[in-house]
Amino acid sequence: MIKTTPHLGTYEYATQEDRSASRTRVAIPGHIRPAGGKRLATTTRNISLSGFAAIAIARLNPGTKCWLTLPGVPSIEAEVVWWEGGVVGCAFKELLNQADFDALIERWL
Repeated sequence: MIKTTPHLGTYEYATQEDRSASRTRVAIPGHIRPAGGKRLATTTRNISLSGFAAIAIARLNPGTKCWLTLPGVPSIEAEVVWWEGGVVGCAFKELLNQADFDALIERWL
């Protein structure tokens, strides 16, 4: 297997450089929809440029592709990293744009 070096500006590069992106505690109502599944009501508990944690009563298995929909924001594609006790942690497929992130935080803090 050939290993490639992540390219600057890619999500893969960013996660290798900083695996603990600053998270902001929030309580944003929205929906999460796993691939092939139904849309589920949720509340996002924290969010960063690279991912989020949210309420997920139904178990979502690591590796599952999903979409997070928040008020006033187009659906954001992500992948489940962990699920424990009704809370899911997901990594966004692409890093959020800083301006969009700032606007979201300003609205919900």
